[in-house]
Amino acid sequence: MSTRTSRTNTSWTGGRKGGGSREPFAPTFTTPLYVGSALNPVNSSIIATAMVPIATELGVSVGATAVLVSALYLASAVAQPTAGKLAEVFGPRRIFLSGIVLVLLGGVVGGLGQNLVMLTVARVLIGIGTSAAFPCAMVLIRRRAEDAGLDTPPGGVLGGIAIAGMATTAVGPPIGGLLVGVAGWRWAFLINIPVTLIALVMALRWLPKDPPLDREHSGFRQVAARIDLPGILGFATSMTTLVIFLMNLPQVRWTALAVFVLAAAPTAWWELRTTAPFFDFRALSANGALTRTYLRQALTLLGVYSVMYGMTQWMEAAYGLSTVQAGLMLLPMGAVSALLSRPLASRNLVRGPLIASAVTMLLGSIGIMLLTSSSPVIAIVLVSLVFGVATATTTVGNQTALYLAAPPDQIGTASGLFRTFGYLGTITSSVIGSIVFRDGADDQGLHSLGLVLVAAGIAVLLLTTLDRRLMHRTANQARTPRNTDVAQNTDPRTTLLRSRRMRLRRRHRLRG
Repeated sequence: MSTRTSRTNTSWTGGRKGGGSREPFAPTFTTPLYVGSALNPVNSSIIATAMVPIATELGVSVGATAVLVSALYLASAVAQPTAGKLAEVFGPRRIFLSGIVLVLLGGVVGGLGQNLVMLTVARVLIGIGTSAAFPCAMVLIRRRAEDAGLDTPPGGVLGGIAIAGMATTAVGPPIGGLLVGVAGWRWAFLINIPVTLIALVMALRWLPKDPPLDREHSGFRQVAARIDLPGILGFATSMTTLVIFLMNLPQVRWTALAVFVLAAAPTAWWELRTTAPFFDFRALSANGALTRTYLRQALTLLGVYSVMYGMTQWMEAAYGLSTVQAGLMLLPMGAVSALLSRPLASRNLVRGPLIASAVTMLLGSIGIMLLTSSSPVIAIVLVSLVFGVATATTTVGNQTALYLAAPPDQIGTASGLFRTFGYLGTITSSVIGSIVFRDGADDQGLHSLGLVLVAAGIAVLLLTTLDRRLMHRTANQARTPRNTDVAQNTDPRTTLLRSRRMRLRRRHRLRG
């Protein structure tokens, strides 16, 4: 390890446990992670208000511009776990910075784009680039917590990551509307340039440098084996065709389904036999807590995004609200979720927030079934508020459960898959919306949507209440004997030596 790297790590090692001179999660460390984590959700939502002006200027149909939404979702679903794996192997700071550069490039390409193809390429670049932030942040947070000798998750930091995602999702449409209205639709892309430049400067100055790369293991074959390149390519092909298949339902794209099967089967065969799989089926099946966390996240986000998109269509078509009014109706959901996230996360709670998430999702879904085009406005606002609570509690609870359940040396890949399952829930919500509203966004379609969400809420409730791991272990308990030992021995020198040994063991595992 280089002298510079050693100084970077020892300046805060010990944190609260070892009496280090600096707080391990100071604002200089967390701010670039928050800014980076906000890039994906804000780009997911900011494009909504630009689609009609884009169609008008480029001379295409509004329906054709939907590819700009699906391109980012698809790129993100594939890139999130890939970025996590690369962060584990090459270093989270390097991958974080590379992602920011890709977003910057996407902003330039989109801002200068003259046709829908260029804009689609820009959205793919933005999707891949923004996908690096969350898994890299989780790797950085986990490693810093281990080196500081912390025996509990840094709840305040995890809450900040959650707020960065939820708050920007809520303010994305208003910001997009303001930018498009004042400066034109190109600023839905160009806004990434100043933001990424700020994030790039902060990351370069404040994030700890990764250890030097091992030149002895830097050949193409060795790198491909370490990251499981065949597994990544197979996963990317499988996920791409699955998403294309889902996004075209209820129309069945048999070609996409056939390619998915042909890609998924050999990929699964390979992953079950390779020594360092990208998608570790055996570990995932053995780690029931992590699998249930993925399923809860997918089902809950299915409900949240069904409300965001489905109720918006119903409010405009059946309730008679304008686009701006419909957007304002959903602001309470984003505000409540952002306000609740930090205090919940700082207490490192898991089971309580997850039960609250399931119950509020169930209550909100029943509320949707009771709404009609003659319901008072306050009834719609109440449903929005209830789903705001569901959003905050599921994000905080599942994110902390992920931190506890994922193997420390695979936290990047696990975090990426966590986001991928969330995207699958989001995509499925749009499929359900297109099915229930196929005859128009009327009361009957809204009630059918509510019925589907009630079933999803019951599934989330069962996944939570029947989870014995959640019942018998809290986030405030030490996760492993290794963490318990660190907590019991608070001597800074002992903590530093143990931290160095852990880092060396991690590097040897990656080389192997």
